[in-house]
Amino acid sequence: MTAAPEIPSFCPIPISQYPAVLLAHGGGGKLMHELIDKMFVPAFGSSALQSSRDSAVLDLPGTRLAFTTDSYVVRPLFFPGGDIGDLAVNGTVNDLAMSGARPLYLSAGFVIEEGLPMETLWRVVQSMKEAAERAHVQIVTGDTKVVDRGKGDGLYINTSGVGAVEHAQTIAPERVRAGDALIVNGDIGRHGIAVMALREGLEFESAIESDTAPLADLVLSLLSGGIEVHALRDLTRGGLASALNEIASASGVSVSVEEKAIPVREDVRGACEMLGFDPLYVANEGRLAAFVKAEDAARALSVMRAHPQGAGAALIGRAADEPGAPVTLVSRIGTRRIVDMLSGEQFPRIC
Repeated sequence: MTAAPEIPSFCPIPISQYPAVLLAHGGGGKLMHELIDKMFVPAFGSSALQSSRDSAVLDLPGTRLAFTTDSYVVRPLFFPGGDIGDLAVNGTVNDLAMSGARPLYLSAGFVIEEGLPMETLWRVVQSMKEAAERAHVQIVTGDTKVVDRGKGDGLYINTSGVGAVEHAQTIAPERVRAGDALIVNGDIGRHGIAVMALREGLEFESAIESDTAPLADLVLSLLSGGIEVHALRDLTRGGLASALNEIASASGVSVSVEEKAIPVREDVRGACEMLGFDPLYVANEGRLAAFVKAEDAARALSVMRAHPQGAGAALIGRAADEPGAPVTLVSRIGTRRIVDMLSGEQFPRIC
């Protein structure tokens, strides 16, 4: 019998404590990336898994497909602007869109805690139905499991998705080149603050609602408009800062961002200041970062701003070939600081 390979040692804490640390940090940041890079990728070893895309792009005879999966553990289940149901649909649709795919079919797996009211489950299911209709996808298969009371935060949902790649472009972090323009499709930070405010019973002068939304149609508009798109990333767990660090690491280029160009609503900015959060790291569910060819930047902005999900699009920075930190921020007063990836998230269970 072949001996099992040794458990990889890649964390300054005992491996026995690693799952607990992941939970404490919300499953994001450097620890999760180390877990993926040092354990899952070497173990499973496929070329598609080694890519740093949000979904795998698979070349099949006569076609290309994108395939992705994600799990949703938000607490509370319902929050201003959305709920775990539309979050699950939109999140998987958006992962497919970040490869430039047209989302087609989803699966839905429900892990239901014993005692969850049937009315609550029905509301979530109806929300998923409506979100799927808005995103023009079908939920075609699924599964249910029930766990003991107190073991499941009410409801967890896993969704997988399949989409068709109907263009010849290769959209991946590795494609980013020095000089590429960096564009976001709107203001950042609303989803994380909406969930956090409700969870902690905080009230602000204006209602802060999640930005959860499907982004596939926006991406397809860019592609049909002839924009040369090098990379796309939805700004979910870890927010803009984590997404840019991931792309910089995969591409080998640095990214410079202008603080004054990043759209943040004043109420979100005020909430972040009060709670001690940095909006660059706060999760979003309807926001993306796009790296496009420099010559296409103005046209990309025009295409995005003509779409409801891109009305607030802004050019916020550029990729560069400069030594030093992967991601830097030029402040409003002209100073430059490093934007690193957090060891964890600022707060857990928000997507």
